[in-house]
Amino acid sequence: MLRQGRLKITWKFIASSVIYLIFAIYLVYPYLQHFNKWQYLWPLNFCIASIGCYILSRRWVAGFAGSFFAGMIYGFGPYMLGLAKFHPITGLLAAAVPWLFFPAAFALSDKFKLFSIPLATLPFMGIILFFRITNSLSLFPASTQAKLYLNELYSLFAPLVAAKRGTTLIGFYHVPIAALVMGIAMLVSARRYSIILIITASVTLVFCNSFNYRLSISPLLWLSITTLCLSIIIGVGIHGLLSIGFGDRKWILANSILLAGFAILTLLLATKYFQIFLSLGDGYARLFVEAAKMYLLGSIVLMIFFFMNRGKLKLSLLREFLLGTAIALDVLISAGFIFDRLF
Repeated sequence: MLRQGRLKITWKFIASSVIYLIFAIYLVYPYLQHFNKWQYLWPLNFCIASIGCYILSRRWVAGFAGSFFAGMIYGFGPYMLGLAKFHPITGLLAAAVPWLFFPAAFALSDKFKLFSIPLATLPFMGIILFFRITNSLSLFPASTQAKLYLNELYSLFAPLVAAKRGTTLIGFYHVPIAALVMGIAMLVSARRYSIILIITASVTLVFCNSFNYRLSISPLLWLSITTLCLSIIIGVGIHGLLSIGFGDRKWILANSILLAGFAILTLLLATKYFQIFLSLGDGYARLFVEAAKMYLLGSIVLMIFFFMNRGKLKLSLLREFLLGTAIALDVLISAGFIFDRLF
């Protein structure tokens, strides 16, 4: 797709871009007549973010399915959709982050690999420059008071409930959590310390209140770098789940059990909310039930993979169909719900 600065257009790239565009139009179409001139940037932001993540992920993800869903998860994930509460150019900044990583990922040959380290700081510099410029123009696209609180971390496994409550949206959808765990395991095994360093730096900057205050930077925008890196790791994990062999089937079983555990947890929370006086918590309870359904769907798909591996059945196309359908349903339903709550 893209190697050492050379772009090769393929049918997979074109197909992915068209699907991203169609999905973006699907999300915003019911609200287009109410958009102002700035809000028309939102479908563009979603597509730019998705395509950028897709291309960037091709640097590390061998399979098409992993790259495609990495792009979709970043461009249409809870974090990107959650930025819709701010000015649309804030989303444009987050959409530009994957593209700012291109020089570090693709521009240099292996013998100049050391120079990719300073180039990897471009997204960080881009965020700082963006806020310096907007502040000088007296344009404040995102609140500098917006912070990530520990009591909002539940959105990591229940983004629909977080969207209904109007809290900060972070993390990912339900089924991709298994791919994230798988991708992290593969990342650690491959000793990809550079990505770990980038994630650590971006998360640290979220909580550097004095630094962000002095430069008038919204702390939440540092999460765009974190979310991008983890989306690519999810892409790696998807490829791993699809291609894992007989000897490593325990990883599929472990991830299936993990999703089943999240399904049980969300059902317990749903039960708690259903018991609130005068049914005041029924709305949240139903969302926890929906989350449980998604987790259960992912767990069942992975359990099917486990028995396929146990029987030494490859059936690659069937695997891609099952996992792809589960993730696509999760994104379609969850993204639609979140966007409806924001608008």
